[in-house]
Amino acid sequence: MNKDYLDFFLNEQIQINLSSFLEGLVLAGVLSFLIQIVYLKFSTSLSNKYDFAKTFVVLGLTTTLVITIVKSSLALSLGLVGALSIVRFRAAIKEPEELVYLFLIIAIGLGCGAGQLQITLIGVIFAIIIIIFFSFIWKRRKVSEDEVLNSSIIFDKRVSDKKIDLIIKKISPFCTKIQFISLSSTENSTTLNLDLKPKNFSNMTKIQEVIKKQDSSVKIMFAKKSMLAL
Repeated sequence: MNKDYLDFFLNEQIQINLSSFLEGLVLAGVLSFLIQIVYLKFSTSLSNKYDFAKTFVVLGLTTTLVITIVKSSLALSLGLVGALSIVRFRAAIKEPEELVYLFLIIAIGLGCGAGQLQITLIGVIFAIIIIIFFSFIWKRRKVSEDEVLNSSIIFDKRVSDKKIDLIIKKISPFCTKIQFISLSSTENSTTLNLDLKPKNFSNMTKIQEVIKKQDSSVKIMFAKKSMLAL
């Protein structure tokens, strides 16, 4: 490469428009704060969300500042690469969701620092809409999961398959879903495990009454099931 070109790239003067820089800085701060609110409201992370989210705005502003400074200078860009190879962040990211939010904040800083304000604004708004949409879906799914009960029906004798089918048929009107889990039998006992989704809480008593009509000595246990909804 010609020496004059090399000197130009390495020693060029950086010209930064102050008003554009302030616009990008303000937008980065607002969007980072908005992402912070969304994270605190809709995140399902098990770690301390407040300690993690308090760095969002600072990270967004810092990324904007760095990109604004280095975007027009090859020398500073190379210096940034060297600096990042020395500075190592050893904070443990325990959940993929946390990493996604960090990338979103960095993307805000990159977009605002590069002067792509409209594209950044549209992209972040779209990302927030997607986050809220899926959070409601998973919330509804979690509510559905909480309604599923695991039932253990224990007989003190061997029970025929025909009688088990009759029991399932009898309790079906009180449930929206019934899923067979397992059946174990010996000469002296039979244990039937079902996942039930009662239509309402009062139906649990009715289910017990229906089963006990088939065998008064039967033992029935219900437990909340922490698995996928039926």
